[in-house]
Amino acid sequence: MSEDSRHTDSADGADVQTDGGHAHRGEQPTDIDSTVRDFFTRDTLPPMSSVKRWLLTTNHKDVGILYVVTSLFFLIFGGVLALLMRVELLTPTADVLSEAGYNQAVSIHGLIMIFWFLSPFAFGFANYIVPLQIGAKDLAFPRLNSLSYWLYLFSGILLGVSFFQGTSFSGGWTMYAPLSVPTYMPNIGPTTTILSLLLFVISVTVSSVNFLTTLHRMRAEGMTLRRMPLFTWSILLTVWMMLFAFAALLAALLILSSDRLLATTYFTAPDTPGALLWTHLFWFFGHPEVYIVFFPALGVMAETFQTFTGRRLVGRKWFIVSMLLVALQSFLVWMHHMFLTSINLQVKTLFMLTTIGISLPFDVMVFALIYTMVKGRIRFTTPFLFSFGALLIFIIGGITGVFLGAVVLDYQLRGTYWVVAHFHYVMVGGVTALIGGLFYWYPKITGRMYNRRLGKATFGLFFIGFNLLYFPMFAAWNTPRRVFEYPASLTPWHQLATVGGFILGISFLLVIWNLYWSLWNGEKVEGNPWRYASTAEWAVPSPPPLENFPGIPSYRSGSLDFLDRISTTQATDGGADPESLTDGGNSELTTSDSSELTTSDTHDYHDSHASPWPFFIGVASFFFFLGLSGIHQGGVYTASVALGLVLGAVSLLGFGMESFHVSEPALGERWPFDGIENTKLGVWIFLASDVVLFGAFIGSYVFLRVGYGWTDWHPVPHNSIPGLINTYLLLTSSFCIVLALVAAEKGSRRGLIAGLTTTLLLGIGFLVNKGIEWYELIHEGLWLSTNIQTSTFFLTTGLHALHVILGLLIIIYLIPRAIGGAYLDDERPVEYFGLYWHFVDIVWLFLFPLFYII
Repeated sequence: MSEDSRHTDSADGADVQTDGGHAHRGEQPTDIDSTVRDFFTRDTLPPMSSVKRWLLTTNHKDVGILYVVTSLFFLIFGGVLALLMRVELLTPTADVLSEAGYNQAVSIHGLIMIFWFLSPFAFGFANYIVPLQIGAKDLAFPRLNSLSYWLYLFSGILLGVSFFQGTSFSGGWTMYAPLSVPTYMPNIGPTTTILSLLLFVISVTVSSVNFLTTLHRMRAEGMTLRRMPLFTWSILLTVWMMLFAFAALLAALLILSSDRLLATTYFTAPDTPGALLWTHLFWFFGHPEVYIVFFPALGVMAETFQTFTGRRLVGRKWFIVSMLLVALQSFLVWMHHMFLTSINLQVKTLFMLTTIGISLPFDVMVFALIYTMVKGRIRFTTPFLFSFGALLIFIIGGITGVFLGAVVLDYQLRGTYWVVAHFHYVMVGGVTALIGGLFYWYPKITGRMYNRRLGKATFGLFFIGFNLLYFPMFAAWNTPRRVFEYPASLTPWHQLATVGGFILGISFLLVIWNLYWSLWNGEKVEGNPWRYASTAEWAVPSPPPLENFPGIPSYRSGSLDFLDRISTTQATDGGADPESLTDGGNSELTTSDSSELTTSDTHDYHDSHASPWPFFIGVASFFFFLGLSGIHQGGVYTASVALGLVLGAVSLLGFGMESFHVSEPALGERWPFDGIENTKLGVWIFLASDVVLFGAFIGSYVFLRVGYGWTDWHPVPHNSIPGLINTYLLLTSSFCIVLALVAAEKGSRRGLIAGLTTTLLLGIGFLVNKGIEWYELIHEGLWLSTNIQTSTFFLTTGLHALHVILGLLIIIYLIPRAIGGAYLDDERPVEYFGLYWHFVDIVWLFLFPLFYII
């Protein structure tokens, strides 16, 4: 793997200071920043042969490689657990694993494959390829991109640690309550598993904000939404689904963690539908997750079908519309996982219709791929074979899924191996296409061609092993899920499946070996090895240079141009709309010159590509969550929490004070967010996710109260005066942050400092008043674990108080900088903080009447 990784111009120069994503010239980096940067970086980015490179890098291509390699490690981890299960299932009785061991293998295998392998594997490609396809030099927030990877890695390590804490989680990947509460799983290991997943969800949220900002704000001129490549389209819709679906999962995990660590009673309180609440929260995430996993595979299939048939995808517009419909409908079908519950038949019928309806857009996409093959000239390369195999596998998975969408059949098939087989035909079908994508972009990433003959042989072995493993499960459908005992008459089917499992495992190892061997011995590839590949990543060398393009990409002319310079008129006018553009443009390289320079062209610095702080924040998160899992035992766990907090505080401070520059493109397509700067859009997207988080908490309260009996519910607290006082405090603080922003816009340092300080004092007053209220309730004998009423009150308002605390920490960071003169020439950081603070205040306006009045 080769890349000119050294950059002659320093990206960490003292003349560039960022605050909230904006560069301010003339400010010197802080002592802590310069000391750490001098120690770790010295050069802009170390060579790829250096370990330091991979600890520091924020470049999207490096992060993409880290995601792919790490996800393949988790594939092996999860695959070993799967093979242990298959060995156990050779006979209908337990003779290899214990009951507890089998339950752990089943549960952790599912969690690893769905969370730590499938999505990160796809987003390794997304990190590497999407900026290239849309004409961006990097993602909008490179340090957040690096942070999302390190949080992902350390969440996986935390999951592995759970095996060494008595037992790991054993309640299935769906983590159904109340089986997941301490009554049934009292060890620390299950808590660590839940916390590792919570850390993973935080990583996903960070990544989602970054990708959505990039895809809506960093596209090259002429790269309109409808002209984006299909793989990029699939990632855009995937990330929108992730933003909202994972927020619901985050709420569910916070509540479950609270039940385990704080003894709340959400899922254990008598006379409340706590178990049903978990299924609602989980499957509101869980069913979109199926499409979150499969959409990138669809994008890979579309790209490879176009390239290896030599023609544009038939019905491309309808393919995109179908993906959009599926993304929207995915949030309307979750209740078909609950057909066996006490939900009335009318509701079940409604969700049966939405479930069957979501299959119709998939029919359009499948036929589009088929007609593309029919009308094209197929080249049976390894990437195409895997993509074609994925299509065949997915058709079987889709057809068998329709059976489960019918209420009557679901009563018979639910909880059997029919579900297991269908599920894997869909999910591992997606993996099949992604492996095709790995071979497809391997020459781009490494500059080397894989072993073609071994690649095709590996596909044959993979396809045989896959069907030999999973198709017999349809025949042995009467086997109960997650149980190692089954009727003896089904033994031949399970033995056949076990043989298929080992064949499939060998094929995965051959894929990894092929790529590793080719890295050193493969045929060198300079540019585009695929004759009909037409997207922008193939228009640059393989592997691409550090900042991707030799100039500024533009589709203004109708084909991909690289502009040496941007004229002032070009930078300000929207650009011509190309009349024709093949799936993201063609690979013809042309260069345009202009005699006029914009200000950005005269900068003597380049974008930054290195930062140590994301890695340290990841380490701090690991120690914090590890300590939190056993906090009740004290000792080393308490020390781990303290270490995580201290290291996290130092790392976040360093992250905030670091000189790190990322420029926005002067030319670009930014609809529908033309007037919104990157950081502001990122804040809005994060707040959209937070809306779902609080919505899930508020919805849980309403759901439990209705289930308990609305009039029988005794609200906590009994006195509404503290809540009323806090309402006035927060509303006044919002007004003060507005005054601070106005002062900054007018250049009044005194007014800015006064507004921020008053907001800080009012926020502290809110917390003090809240603390007094809680103290009085505790004095009355009411606490989190007293009953379901106290659990919902303390946890929901506690989550809001945590948001207030985070806001106050940001103010504490802003005030000293404001005293030093910051924000007078660029008030945007104050504005962005104000958006967050106003959101926190608005949430309280919902919580106050809900808990204090109604």
